[in-house]
Amino acid sequence: MIKTGDRVRFLNSVGGGIVKAFQGKNIVLVEDESGFDFPVAISECVVTGSGDDAMRDSRLPAGEPPAKPQKSAPAPEAQIRNVMETPGGERLNVFLACLPVDPKALLCGRYEIYFINESNYYLYFNYMLRNNSSCESRFHGLIEPHTKLFMEEFPKEDLNSMERVCIQMIAFKKNRPFALKNAFSIELRLDTVKFYKRHCFTENEYFDEDALIIPVVRSDVPEKTLLVPATEIQEAMLRKKQDDEQKTPPPAPRHKKAGDPVVEVDLHIGQLLDDTRGMTASDMLNYQLDKFRETLKQYAGKKGQRIVFIHGKGEGVLRTAIEKELKTHYKSYTFQDASFKEYGFGATLVKIR
Repeated sequence: MIKTGDRVRFLNSVGGGIVKAFQGKNIVLVEDESGFDFPVAISECVVTGSGDDAMRDSRLPAGEPPAKPQKSAPAPEAQIRNVMETPGGERLNVFLACLPVDPKALLCGRYEIYFINESNYYLYFNYMLRNNSSCESRFHGLIEPHTKLFMEEFPKEDLNSMERVCIQMIAFKKNRPFALKNAFSIELRLDTVKFYKRHCFTENEYFDEDALIIPVVRSDVPEKTLLVPATEIQEAMLRKKQDDEQKTPPPAPRHKKAGDPVVEVDLHIGQLLDDTRGMTASDMLNYQLDKFRETLKQYAGKKGQRIVFIHGKGEGVLRTAIEKELKTHYKSYTFQDASFKEYGFGATLVKIR
């Protein structure tokens, strides 16, 4: 059993250190030779020295100098220096990786985020989140060549605050000459919508599980830095304010024009709700289907009534759900694609029978 003060090495990556503290039941903080603390899963640690051995120096009698390390027992740093370099590793390739803690609860669960260093260089790095004009450091430390490092676990509710990620890095090698690399300061916009799409989590060479891989630096070239002039932000905010003041949500359902028996119902979530913050993709789909059912109930007694439900093309999720509802609960009604000239491929025409 691992105890505070034990010396450990990492099972699936190079390195190790002294156990300083515990984070929950499954994570320990390991201090490396540089004095940095790293959170590591207990299952990834192997004890190489007991806590009594690690604390022996602190129990020496007064005036007795601590024993010098034996040359026959090299410190873990000697292992760290024996890096297996690759030709392609002379160029920096750095990634972030996000994995769902429970792949079966992708839409409502928690996520882990890792820092991946696919190069022959050590990297001092700082991982931050930007909030307006300031940054919050979420993790910093040293990562060894050709390794991955767990940084944090976060709930789905934090995604809205993680749209702007900042990374700072300095690359170097230990005890050998190396080509000088630029110090990077990179700001990325995270596409948080991908966290709701299973196909965005793909098979990869870094994990046994599917993961969302986010490039930071590829072949020494950083991803495009997010730079938005303050004047553009101010203008965009002003336009949004004017649009909000002038915005009048269209009634749904509504008649297309006088004398036209066709009723149009726009099911785009932006037309149904002014604010969807805090709603999951499943919540929004259910709200749209409720509006669909409510409309059919309203016109249930009007035989021959034609209703156009505008759902958009997108990925076809809402369209498929509507067709399933019609085939299951409204078998007497007929339906088909609405006029392509008027609605493109994004609408379904339903006729009440």
